[in-house]
Amino acid sequence: MKSAAEYLDSHVFEARRPRRELQPVVAYADAVQAIEQALADAEKYKYLLMRALRRHADDLKPAPAQALPAGSSFFAPEEAPVLPMYPQGERMAA
Repeated sequence: MKSAAEYLDSHVFEARRPRRELQPVVAYADAVQAIEQALADAEKYKYLLMRALRRHADDLKPAPAQALPAGSSFFAPEEAPVLPMYPQGERMAA
C-alpha cells in the first residue's frame, strides 16, 4: 500500500505564516485527486482481501465423505454409546 505522501504527485510548495515555520501546502484540486486515488486503491485492496478470505474459507471446509479413504471416519462408531452432556434434572443456561 502507498503512504499518504505517495498519492500526491504534483508539486507541494511551502508557505510561511507570520511568525511560524515553513509549512507544506497542497492545492485543493491535487488533494481531491489524491483522495480519489486512495479510495480507488482501498476498493481494490478490499476486493483482494475479500477474495483471499473466501479462498481461505473454502480451504477450511471439511472434505466430502466420498473423498475419505475406506476405514477412516471423523464420526464415532455407531456402536459407541451417546451420553447426554447434562444430567436429566438440570436445565441448560440459555
